[in-house]
Amino acid sequence: MKYFLVLISLILLVNACDQKQKGPDVSGIPVKLTTIRFEKEFFQLDTANLAAGIAELGKKYPVFTADFLSQILGIPPTDMQNIGYPAIRQFLHDYKPIKEEADKAIPDFSRYEAQVKSGLQYLKHYFPQYNAPEQLVTFIGPMDAYAEGETGGYGDIITTDALGIGLQLHLGAASSFYTSDIGQRLYPTYVSRRFSPAYIPVNCMKNIIDDLYPGNPTDKTLLDMMVDKGKRLYLLDSFLPDLPDSLKTGYSKIQLEGAYENEGLIWNHFIQNNLLYESDMQKIKSYLGDGPKTNELGDGSPGYISLFTGRQIVRAYMEECPNTSLQQLLSLDAKTILTESKYKPR
Repeated sequence: MKYFLVLISLILLVNACDQKQKGPDVSGIPVKLTTIRFEKEFFQLDTANLAAGIAELGKKYPVFTADFLSQILGIPPTDMQNIGYPAIRQFLHDYKPIKEEADKAIPDFSRYEAQVKSGLQYLKHYFPQYNAPEQLVTFIGPMDAYAEGETGGYGDIITTDALGIGLQLHLGAASSFYTSDIGQRLYPTYVSRRFSPAYIPVNCMKNIIDDLYPGNPTDKTLLDMMVDKGKRLYLLDSFLPDLPDSLKTGYSKIQLEGAYENEGLIWNHFIQNNLLYESDMQKIKSYLGDGPKTNELGDGSPGYISLFTGRQIVRAYMEECPNTSLQQLLSLDAKTILTESKYKPR
């Protein structure tokens, strides 16, 4: 009986820890966010009367429709009759299977809308002066519409008034569109395994972070760029505290566990090889970019290892200096953060 009571107490303690709020209470912060399922209306266009359909879309969503046609589909607005409408008809025909796959992958978008809205509430709590987009727009664009942000690549975008979700790159890692020979030539498995709906809120907030905190062109050394990425991931932690680390880093669960277990060895590699203040990109680029692994660290290591180490440095700094605001953190240079963090993993 005594053992049973102890076991019950432990279960209750674990449950209490699981339910403990990781961030401040932001439930009362008002956020305006309207979701527009642009792809649904776009794929319902009557191809026999595209001019009227496109004009109607333009009236309903003037900014995004213009951006979608010119920036995403690459259609010149000056010659819709000879180039634009035929190109749209071809796209609607060719991408109908993608649209159908997206409908199956995301039958209900409300979950992701709620996660993005929560992220915007945290954003408003920490950065009340930032003018966040008020629209969440889903669309389907070309399969090769993929851009590199400061902490990774994705097919989602940010505009002046909207967060755009390219559903063609959220069909699920097992989708045949990614696992096919053509798909793998575009996106190897280490990239396409992140093409699941679960990454929608992560990519949205990453786009906002890159807009809120533009890259610093004076960052030259590995330490500079590593800490810069660490700051961004720390912001992502602050905006999406309930999402798992694997989504925020983009590492697999096994890679993330390995990074934590070998944190000291990873840091020693940088120290022993005098890499922290190295600015020769040929010597440091493998630590700063995506890949199936970091070659210098061996099999099982994640690519983009600078994300992990940079965030660990920033986390250590914030533990040592807990009164530092996020705004103050962003203004600090990398050497100061490293020195005051006392970061020495074992």
